[in-house]
Amino acid sequence: MATAQKKASDNDYSMEEKIAALYALQQIDSKIDEINKIKGELPLEVQDLEDEIAGLQTRIANINAEIEEIAQLTKQRKREAEQAKMLIEKYEEQQNNVRNNREFDAISKEIEYQKLEIELCNKRLKEYAADTKIKKKMVEDAETVVADRTIDLNQKKEELDSIDQETAKEVEALRAEEAKAQAKIDERLLAAYKRIRNNMHNGLAVVTVKRDACGGCYNRIPPQRQFDIRQNKKIIVCEYCGRILVSDSAAEASGK
Repeated sequence: MATAQKKASDNDYSMEEKIAALYALQQIDSKIDEINKIKGELPLEVQDLEDEIAGLQTRIANINAEIEEIAQLTKQRKREAEQAKMLIEKYEEQQNNVRNNREFDAISKEIEYQKLEIELCNKRLKEYAADTKIKKKMVEDAETVVADRTIDLNQKKEELDSIDQETAKEVEALRAEEAKAQAKIDERLLAAYKRIRNNMHNGLAVVTVKRDACGGCYNRIPPQRQFDIRQNKKIIVCEYCGRILVSDSAAEASGK
């Protein structure tokens, strides 16, 4: 039902009115582009800073998780070392009650094994301590960067918010005009306009013919093609740059 209503609405406007609406839309969008230029690279800079901070915070969280894992391993190794010490004490008591050299040697081997276990645990504990120290320094450095980037982000957000506040009413009025112009253009033509706009570095999708040339790329337009453009009977694009060409009368009819 909504699609049918849209098509019916499209048919309420002549091709000349649609062409005039296209030109008006281009003028409105160009004004919005000019306002956005005032912001410069601020929106991108804000996004980049937010992404960088988010990445650093993820990195910090991952490193802290590694530090916690090392802390658990440290506790485990300490328990293993304590257990080895207890076993040594137990075996040393048993050595006092052995009945022969074979039993003594067997217990001595167990004691030696447990001592090696303690040495291995101590070695691992030193490695864990060194690794923890390095990782804590990494977290400290990352947090310092986050703090610096957060200050930069807040400053740039304030600049951006200030510009948005100053231009809010103008942009709101332009958006209202934009909606009115779009209402006169069918969906396929509007989609084509947006596609052309996106492909142009200056955002110009609709231009007039100036001094027998395309107002976008300045290539010469043949007389017959200029005549067709002035008729306002169909959409004509520049064969060189692909922009939509409109006549002066259509531009004047747009009121822009």
